[in-house]
Amino acid sequence: MTDQTLRKVIYRLKRYTTLNTVVILIGAIVVSGWVWGSITTMQRNYALQKEVDARERKLALTQLEVDTMQLQKNYYASDEYKELAARERLGLAAPGEKVLLLPPNSAAAKATNITEKSPTATTRTLTNFEQWMLFLFGGSAARLQN
Repeated sequence: MTDQTLRKVIYRLKRYTTLNTVVILIGAIVVSGWVWGSITTMQRNYALQKEVDARERKLALTQLEVDTMQLQKNYYASDEYKELAARERLGLAAPGEKVLLLPPNSAAAKATNITEKSPTATTRTLTNFEQWMLFLFGGSAARLQN
């Protein structure tokens, strides 16, 4: 740099470096530091909130699994399950029922579908109005007791 350009730079620095300029520069540095800190804090909080949400979802899923296991435990301890297990594994039947035991690989066992119920010839479909009347006046309960 030449001597003349150096003098111009010094002159301009002296002219523009006033107390106002220094205060504004310090204020700008403080504000930019505060903004930068706020942004990093928001980014950290966002990451932590995502982690909390993931853990809450995992907790809810685990709670659902625990509830499911409790319901299964209650079902396996119920009389209904015990009866079904006794029917399936031991071949027991309720009073008045007849059990037909077939060899597992016979042609009759393959042809017989145990889950299929044969419809009775006396079954009549009721109209919607008749079903409501039975429901409202207790006719269904009387039919079930017979």
